[in-house]
This record gives sequence, C-alpha cells and structure tokens, in this order.
Amino acid sequence: MRHLLFLLGLLYISSTHAQTQPFSIGEVRQLRSEVLSETRTLNIYLPEGYEKDTSQTYPVIYLLDGSANEDFIHVTGVVQFLTMIQQMPPSIIVGIANVDRKRDFTFPTTVEADKKAYPTTGHSEKFIRFVEQELQPFVQQHFRTNKVRTIVGQSLGGLLASEILITRPQLFNRYVIVSPSLWWDNESLLAKIKYSQPVDAQVFIAVGTEGKQMEHDAKLLSDKLTTPVVTGMSVRFAPMPAEDHLTILHHAVYKGLQVLNAKKRAKVKR
Repeated sequence: MRHLLFLLGLLYISSTHAQTQPFSIGEVRQLRSEVLSETRTLNIYLPEGYEKDTSQTYPVIYLLDGSANEDFIHVTGVVQFLTMIQQMPPSIIVGIANVDRKRDFTFPTTVEADKKAYPTTGHSEKFIRFVEQELQPFVQQHFRTNKVRTIVGQSLGGLLASEILITRPQLFNRYVIVSPSLWWDNESLLAKIKYSQPVDAQVFIAVGTEGKQMEHDAKLLSDKLTTPVVTGMSVRFAPMPAEDHLTILHHAVYKGLQVLNAKKRAKVKR
C-alpha cells in the first residue's frame, strides 16, 4: 500500500510539474518605426533546427494580420505541417501585429461614404515604406534569411498585397493573395496594372463564394496579371466555392504555399 501511495505521489508531482511548463511557438519582437511614428509588434516563428545549424539561411513569410489573436498561430501551424511533410522548405514567419488595419492596408479613396465610415483609412503608402525601409532590413539583420520573400494577406490584407504587387513588385517574389478587397475606391487599383519591365514573381490568388464583386475582381486581377505584357510572372488563380470569407484563409494558405513551393512553377489556371 505504501508503495502504491508513493507511486501515486510521484505521478501527481510529475503531472503538476508538467502543467507548469511554458509552451511557445515563437518569439515577440518590438520594432520602433520612424516611418509610422509608433512601435510595432512582430511575432516571429523560427523553424525547427534554426539554432543548431548556423550556416543555413531561410525563406521569410511576411504575414499581414499577424497578431497572436488573428492569423499568426494557425498559419504557423500550416507552415510547420507543410514543412514536416516536405511540401515546402523550413521558413521563418514574421507576423505583423495590427494597430489599425483599415489605416495601414488601404490607399486614399474617392468614395465619400467610405471616407465617412472609415475615417482613418488611406495610409497604405506609408505602411509599404515601413515594410521596405524598416521591417525587411530589420528581419535581414537579425535573422538568417535568403532571397525568397513571401507576403500573405486576406481581405484588406489582400488589397495591400495586391497594391504592393502592382506598384512595388520587387519587395516580394511570392504572393499569397486571398479574397482581396479590390472593390476599394471603385476598383481603381485594377486600372493601375501596368509593368514596364519583367516581374519575377509567383502569385497565388484565391477567392471563395463571397459575392459577385469580390469573386469577379479576384478573377479580373488574375486575368490582368497574365496578359502577354507581364513577363516573368507565374500566376495561379484558385476558386474555392466551398469556402466563404470566414473559412477560406486556412485552406487558401495551405494550397498557396504548396503551389508556390512546387518544384516546377505552376502554369496559369483559368
């Protein structure tokens, strides 16, 4: 009986001790931005083995809506799983926590109703400068990165990713654009698609059953990016009719990262 009580005591101590151990999937960094005049929180995931082999460099996935209570945790899970099953290489994830996504992810609009409904909007140009001048250099300085840079954005985040692709395509060479809010400013961004030189980028665009305008605009974005004028760009358009605006991101990121990391570039799918 004493031996049984002793063993039960050990099990209790062991289980109590196990419950107090911290579990972490990343680290949090604070980056003071002079461009934005504020401090931004970055949630960073480093792949397994990062600390062991200090000679290896890694692709970086920049995740918009990257707060801990937004998309960072479940997108990190997708990346970890795809890495484990060898569908993509080990990668660093930089989740950019939001302060005001309506402010940061939209350019100025001429629609008075939207100005009134969303008074802080219209400052994407400043946020893009933050990404180029401060965020990417910070990541390159503090982590072992290679030249593969992916951006992931949905909804207004998809609008921002589309704006970068159209106006500053050199900032990233892989784009996962999900349900982009291209309706913003009466679809004016779509009219700006014009490249004067080849663009070396792989693009994955996904949309679910999300209303005629969003579905039409996502397809139109794909069509405009695959005209003969745009050379060097690989575009995959992926309708996901079983998904809606709330369910699509997880599935689209999974499929998009598979496509963008395939050994051969995916052909345009219309």
